[in-house]
Amino acid sequence: MSTVDSHLAGVPGSPRFAARWLDLREPADAAARAAELLGPLRGYLEHVRRPGEVPAFCDLGCGTGSMGRWLAARLGGPQRWIMCDRDPALLARVGARMPRRSADGGRIEVTTEGRDITRLSSGDLAGMSLVCGSALLDLLTEDEVHRLVSACAEAACPVLWALSVVGEVVLEPAESLDAEFAAAFNAHQRRSEGGRRLLGPDAVDVAAAAFEGHGARVLTRSSPWRLGAGQAGLAEQWLLGWVAAACAQRPALARFSERYVGRRLVQCRSGALRVTVGHRDLLALPCSSHSVPL
Repeated sequence: MSTVDSHLAGVPGSPRFAARWLDLREPADAAARAAELLGPLRGYLEHVRRPGEVPAFCDLGCGTGSMGRWLAARLGGPQRWIMCDRDPALLARVGARMPRRSADGGRIEVTTEGRDITRLSSGDLAGMSLVCGSALLDLLTEDEVHRLVSACAEAACPVLWALSVVGEVVLEPAESLDAEFAAAFNAHQRRSEGGRRLLGPDAVDVAAAAFEGHGARVLTRSSPWRLGAGQAGLAEQWLLGWVAAACAQRPALARFSERYVGRRLVQCRSGALRVTVGHRDLLALPCSSHSVPL
């Protein structure tokens, strides 16, 4: 097995995300998320909150809980978090790592639920003050996104979905093979598996249009990873997974991959490689929010 092949499982492009990969990417995720969407979100939450109410926040596909950790510490007041994932091994890591106090010292309660988020209904989300998720949408099909959007809209939940890939990768210094690997990777993100065709880079546009169809106010913002010398470990693992997924989609690229990866790893380890990976964050506020000043 080649170095590239050995990194296909548990890294970008694979449906199985290892906890070590999620931990490695957490600082880059935190730096990339579009913090400017928090102002409109806070404005909405403050407007609809009832006196004495403890808002309930649901993190879908929470993994090890990085989205919840990032957001809970940036919102004020007491909070109740429901962390949902279908992987019990990941859920076992969540509770002890969530903050216990919010931005203004409010108490944070955390519970975990093992469930398939593609089967959620509006009833499952009833009473939620916010539904959120990170690096989630691009792993779903168009039908799954529409069902999830409908469930959130019918439950009148605001939604913040962060870090969906958009198919844009820039490596510096550039090489002629970059575009071929990028195109193959994007095709891999849109692949069909087990009768499911994943949305990959198209996910944010599909979700935004679906929310707008329900009358929601939708805001999207760019949230790219910018990886340099200070993130060399993440850049290296991302590179190996990116190339492995591209080769899985287009096997003819394998004959170029070892030399390509070898050159890129030398650059990465010397601090010479810069990588920008495009993502987009989406905030959708219920149709009732049109009267809310944000």
